[in-house]
Amino acid sequence: MTTYDTEMIMPVVAAITGTRSTGHRELAWYADVFNTYLSPFATDDAHFYVGGAVGIDSLSLLWLAGSTKARITVVVPCAVQDQPAEARQAIAQCRDRITEIVELRAAELKTPAYHARNRWMVDRGRMVIGFPLGRDETTSGTWQTINYGASQGKPRLIVPV
Repeated sequence: MTTYDTEMIMPVVAAITGTRSTGHRELAWYADVFNTYLSPFATDDAHFYVGGAVGIDSLSLLWLAGSTKARITVVVPCAVQDQPAEARQAIAQCRDRITEIVELRAAELKTPAYHARNRWMVDRGRMVIGFPLGRDETTSGTWQTINYGASQGKPRLIVPV
């Protein structure tokens, strides 16, 4: 068996990143998108790293927990209690399906803490699945995460929302 063959049978370990702005679409639309683009990777032995924020983080967490048997690690920059109420509710609702919650304990919940969280997830994943809003690669945390994955030579699946 070659290295290529081994990589083909290894379970997926993916970091999911995406916009916090999801109100422009119906919830059913996101469920369809996740079913189309996440389900092929969401085998029973897959592992997903998901941020603990609102938007794509919470929506993908809810979908993964309700539609797959994949392992789920939720990663927050500070502590879960520091996340917005909607995000805390999604985490609580999925608690029995979450494999691990990682609280990175950043000193303050600002942009650098989110970037550190995103790099932490990408460093542990084998691929990045990104759901960006728009194409602004200079200020978007989603695009910065996708590009960080690219700089690591990791495959990226980009699904604009």
